[in-house]
Amino acid sequence: MFKEANYIKSLTHVDGQIDPLPQILLLGRSNVGKSSFINSLTNRKNLARVSKTPGKTLLLNFYLIDQAFYLVDAPGYGYAKRSKSMKDDFIIMIERYLLDNLDLKLVCLLIDFKVGPTKDDLDTYQFLKELGKDIVVIATKKDKIPKTKQYKQEKLIKEALGKPKTFISVSNVTKDNMNLVENLFKEKIYGGDIDA
Repeated sequence: MFKEANYIKSLTHVDGQIDPLPQILLLGRSNVGKSSFINSLTNRKNLARVSKTPGKTLLLNFYLIDQAFYLVDAPGYGYAKRSKSMKDDFIIMIERYLLDNLDLKLVCLLIDFKVGPTKDDLDTYQFLKELGKDIVVIATKKDKIPKTKQYKQEKLIKEALGKPKTFISVSNVTKDNMNLVENLFKEKIYGGDIDA
């Protein structure tokens, strides 16, 4: 379990505005449960605020984990009520972050386990692959599907994504597989599974 987690600041671009530490980016559509995922992973109830208005935030939220790395929460994509100019601003901000950021170690694409990958999810995944980013697909809300149907659902999701190299299905409610996510993050940051 991560021992310390603190919200640091919200930015539209990184350029010299935070300490040069490794970063792990969380990307996903609005209402995929990114805030709940952050709270569950860090074992904090209100570290990331769950917005009542999805798609409203257009900033990158930086959380410092164990004084060692930043967990970066990007605004949710695919929100229909967002204006075209806001959508354009979002794309520009994410592209600049992905292209210019030497501290980015891993991109986590969060998708809804019950819904499966949407067109926006598939487009984003393809974009990340084209950029050559290290990607892990994290399927949230695993508890929304009966256990007897989870294997089949996971297989369908993996096939839709073209069998991603790293895939983890989790539940923010039961904490199922959160330890796998934590171990993966530690491996990326520390170069191994270190119980720091």
